[in-house]
Amino acid sequence: MLMQGFAGFMSLLSLAFTLFSGFALVDAAVRREDAYRAADKQTKTFWLVILGLAFIVSLIFGILSFLPIIGLIGTIVYMVDVRPAVRQISGPRRGGSSSDGPYGPWNGGR
Repeated sequence: MLMQGFAGFMSLLSLAFTLFSGFALVDAAVRREDAYRAADKQTKTFWLVILGLAFIVSLIFGILSFLPIIGLIGTIVYMVDVRPAVRQISGPRRGGSSSDGPYGPWNGGR
């Protein structure tokens, strides 16, 4: 009974890691390339490779293996360090105009 509960917990933890790394991969894919360079982080391609490998490894191996833990560390670094810096440069994803400032649209003093 105890082993079934542990196996169920580990499968839920593995699913959570897969979803977490998948979200990070999609988020990295939709960000602009120049925002990575402006934030002085690695390139977009670098992070797509790291997060893509983390996602694939989380699908193939269990969470107690060595490779998924390395992938989890890479995903956490992206989410905690790179993503906020890139979001600050590129701004949040919203349907605004390119002339919108932080307090609304810029109309040239009219």
